[in-house]
Amino acid sequence: MQPNDLKKILSSGLLSFPVTDFDAEGNFRKSTYIERLEWLAPYGATALFAAGGTGEFFSLTANEYTDIIKTAVDTCAGQVPILAGVGGPTRVAAAYAKEAERVGAQGLLLLPHYLTEASQDGLIEHVAEVCKATKLGVVVYNRANCRLTPDSLAKLADRCPNLVGFKDGVGDIELMVSIWRKMGDRFSYLGGLPTAEVYAAAYKALGTPVYSSAVFNFMPKLAMDFYHAVASDNHAEQNRMLDEFFLPYLEIRNRKAGYAVSIVKAGARLVGHDAGPVRAPLTDLTAEECDMLDKLIRKQGAQ
Repeated sequence: MQPNDLKKILSSGLLSFPVTDFDAEGNFRKSTYIERLEWLAPYGATALFAAGGTGEFFSLTANEYTDIIKTAVDTCAGQVPILAGVGGPTRVAAAYAKEAERVGAQGLLLLPHYLTEASQDGLIEHVAEVCKATKLGVVVYNRANCRLTPDSLAKLADRCPNLVGFKDGVGDIELMVSIWRKMGDRFSYLGGLPTAEVYAAAYKALGTPVYSSAVFNFMPKLAMDFYHAVASDNHAEQNRMLDEFFLPYLEIRNRKAGYAVSIVKAGARLVGHDAGPVRAPLTDLTAEECDMLDKLIRKQGAQ
């Protein structure tokens, strides 16, 4: 897939990032990962991000990474494009980019680099090195210690023709407006805050109508219904779903750091698509919290 084709795909629709299946010992469980992708693919997501943040990229070995991306590509071939998460130190991220391209991914999501703070010049070089390592279209994830300014993105746009997307995980409205006004349609813009539905209407008004849904992992119908309500400016339906599901969901998610991933795996298990436990340093929901989530899910009906 050519970078500009990927950009067009990412300019509309709902995106999601499947959790990665582990067995009781925490090893990658390919069989149920395939089943998960086969279950989710027909619901209508525009693209899926394999081994992204919710897919626990940060905990994967290199061998697991290859297996996960290839499994996702093979399973979803002809149904939905697969973007592979890449990240870590610059040369490691570039190596992952090459590997994802080799096994057939249609694009890349560049997650924040590892540990250290960096200047804008350093961030530019980091992103440019990864883009240079691949012919695939790249989406940069603005989050944590990778927070690019509008001027930095303009420089990267000139240097990296295959940098086609910007995903925001910061939630700085001033920054998003500045980037949108400076870069216009040079990028596709994706909302990437945890539980993005809560921010979806506001981000649409900022010129960012596309977002990625974690809830799609276990409530795909609800996630798609909410996306359609945002796309059609049906505020009454948005507010109903926010009140009935998403805001109570946030109360559980916000109990502990890292629960943005853990709660999704708990939800998958509760709807009959168990993805196993999260890996350290994340922790699973308590039994009490799982009961709270189960009651919330049951109120929404069959998916």
